[in-house]
Amino acid sequence: MAALKIVISVLYIIVSVALIALVLMQEGKTQGLGSIAGAAETYWGKNKGRSMEGMLVKITRVLAVLFLLLTMALNLNVY
Repeated sequence: MAALKIVISVLYIIVSVALIALVLMQEGKTQGLGSIAGAAETYWGKNKGRSMEGMLVKITRVLAVLFLLLTMALNLNVY
């Protein structure tokens, strides 16, 4: 069981660092005064899911779920 805990701990650290890096790489969600006039509804605004920013958001969500699962796995008290 000790070896499994070490492996999960190493994965936990890797996922944590990757999650921090991905969050810092993303653009802010504020659009300023352009959102009031509807300027955000451009071609690029509608297709963000297919862009690099959309991919970063999807990977961040997956890593966040993995982070939570690893946190729960590390806190299990199985004897």
